[in-house]
Amino acid sequence: MLSDVAVDHREKAYALLKADADRILQLIKVQMDNLTMPQCPLYEEVLDTQMFGLSREIDFAVRLNLITEAEGKDLLDDLEKQLNVLHEASQRS
Repeated sequence: MLSDVAVDHREKAYALLKADADRILQLIKVQMDNLTMPQCPLYEEVLDTQMFGLSREIDFAVRLNLITEAEGKDLLDDLEKQLNVLHEASQRS
């Protein structure tokens, strides 16, 4: 029973972190589509702030043993790859 609860908490923690990463990606998409270009200081500020916040959430979850360091790194790496693809696509437009 206890291990089932631990697994459930781990799955929920990862799902919440993934949802936050997806939210950041969506926020940047909207900002790029409607407000500013990647060279704008506002864009950089939003991206830096959001990425920092997510990295702190991930660090907290790792310290609680809710996710592994590798899972946290993978989440950040995946988000950065998606943001790079989005940025490159905006440069071509």
